[in-house]
Amino acid sequence: MADVAQLAGVSSQTVSRVSNGFPGVTEDTRRQVLAAMRELGYRPNSAARALRRGEFRTLGVITFSLSTMGNIRTLEAIATSAARHGYAVTLLPVAVPTQDEVNGAFSRLGELAVDAVIVIMEIHLLDAATVSLPPGVQVVVADSDAGDRYTVVDTDQAGGARDAVRHLLDLGHDTVWHLAGPEGSFAAQRRANAWRDTLTAAGRTTPPLVRGDWSAESGHRAGLRLADEPDCTAVFAANDQMALGLLRALHERGRRVPDDISVIGFDDIPESASFLPPLTTIHQDFAEVGRLCVEGVLDKMRQDGAEHGTTLVPTRLVRRESTGVRRR
Repeated sequence: MADVAQLAGVSSQTVSRVSNGFPGVTEDTRRQVLAAMRELGYRPNSAARALRRGEFRTLGVITFSLSTMGNIRTLEAIATSAARHGYAVTLLPVAVPTQDEVNGAFSRLGELAVDAVIVIMEIHLLDAATVSLPPGVQVVVADSDAGDRYTVVDTDQAGGARDAVRHLLDLGHDTVWHLAGPEGSFAAQRRANAWRDTLTAAGRTTPPLVRGDWSAESGHRAGLRLADEPDCTAVFAANDQMALGLLRALHERGRRVPDDISVIGFDDIPESASFLPPLTTIHQDFAEVGRLCVEGVLDKMRQDGAEHGTTLVPTRLVRRESTGVRRR
């Protein structure tokens, strides 16, 4: 810093103000200092800055799966929102969701010097009595059912599923079959429960639930089975990737979409508009989930955020060509 100050003809304090983005420096002086930094190859010492400020400007993210589109999109949104606030993100995937692994993940994040943690919790882990997050750590959880103990941000899973089922019933279908996600998934359970409750409230018969694992391959296997169900005229798939496999299976079995069977998905991934036919689906606002996670954990760091509770991000129905009026 002294070398930069000497080359720029300013004080070390001025160099510090420029490197930290503080006000009180004229634009000409700022450009002069930045030019000296580039010439000397100077970079501020982030470790020293962190010790001085008492913060590392880094958020840790713990996730138990990087194989699902929802988790990837949420992680992307968290990283984007964190960058807007001047924070970096340190990712720590956890292979086995157990109490020991959770504690180990927090220990490793502590060694990596993070200011707070966001946990992307797709599965029923925080609901188990054997698993809890370490006390004294500022935490926000995405996609969980633990709002009584933590600050949680999630998509309105039930609301989106209700909209999907009602859309198909409004098109004249007697009932709606459901291709659900994996049994351990919180989101899959919320969507399946809302599917069942919506049919019951409408006085419709509830068909047997068909289970997938979020992948297009599992959707294809389920689609081969559903194609042979003579009473199946409408299917609500719990995500767009399973809907993609379902569409392929129906095509292979000669079942036309939407003339014979209407299909609706959930997520509204970018590729869903390019399916054949383009997929009607429920849009999730992953960017908003990521933004609320970051702002929530920053609020907790400033000690003016909520201690616990759940914030739900609304969904919306996106109508495309994969759903249509039932033909009698």
